[in-house]
Amino acid sequence: MYKVIILGSGCAGATAAIYAARANLEPLVLEGHEPGGQLTLTTTVENFPGFPEGVQGPELVHLMKKQAERFGAEFRLEAAKQADLSRRPFTIKTRQNAYQARALIIASGASARLLGLESEKKLIGRGVSTCATCDAYFFRGKEVIVVGGGDSAMEEALFLTKFATRVTVVHRRDRLRASKIMQERARKNDKISFLWNTIVIDILDPAKELVEAVKLRNVITGEETMSKTDGVFLALGHIPNTQIFAGQLEMQNGYIVTRNGTKTSVPGAFAAGDVQDVVYKQAITAAGSGCMAAMDAEKFLEAEGEI
Repeated sequence: MYKVIILGSGCAGATAAIYAARANLEPLVLEGHEPGGQLTLTTTVENFPGFPEGVQGPELVHLMKKQAERFGAEFRLEAAKQADLSRRPFTIKTRQNAYQARALIIASGASARLLGLESEKKLIGRGVSTCATCDAYFFRGKEVIVVGGGDSAMEEALFLTKFATRVTVVHRRDRLRASKIMQERARKNDKISFLWNTIVIDILDPAKELVEAVKLRNVITGEETMSKTDGVFLALGHIPNTQIFAGQLEMQNGYIVTRNGTKTSVPGAFAAGDVQDVVYKQAITAAGSGCMAAMDAEKFLEAEGEI
């Protein structure tokens, strides 16, 4: 039995752990399938306050974990497989154990949709990115491609034009899924061009640990070509890690709906970070909502007379 269990160990989960531990809530953090969250897939992070020279993504989440442990947070390398929120205390089951929590903070994040290429995995953070806001600066004066056809792809492409000399949108269909206004903005930008009916089938060169080119295939003709590029931005959307809460929490498109701070539709359950954020998806906003969730959980337990 724990006063607070936190699911996830990225910026949101680690920050929630720091605040909960400092409030003597003795939180248990189940680190999840991707310990440290999406920051572990990045290299230099230059937009997190307090690091004027930047910081490596894995180092940042490691420092957060150490800070939480200093105040008594317990981290376990386990992932939640089942959850019962029908009554308190809540029950969380992993492959190894079953736990009970008087309050639950869900910070399990959202996983970026990837192409499924081996080269892609090896080059994440080395020219392959899932966040233009995070990484566009590194492509100043370079040519990049954006994979996708929705609003997020158009937003990424437009943002990248502030830095890159040429942005090519690669889309598997012959028309965009983006809203008309986003399509118009992208089409009117002289730096953006479109490659239709095309998919990326390989990214070069993992051996050099940098992106030099992409191998493309036309889905209509089957023709394969090589195209030089300095970076690949994947804008295929995200998959919130909320499957175990289906039918138990109010959600919208898989994301947990929060109100009045980080409160979910179930009293005592709170959500923070990318698992409930469909707009910002930044390390700093995830950390901020992790702080909020811990404070909300503390107030809830106080009101219930459980601390």
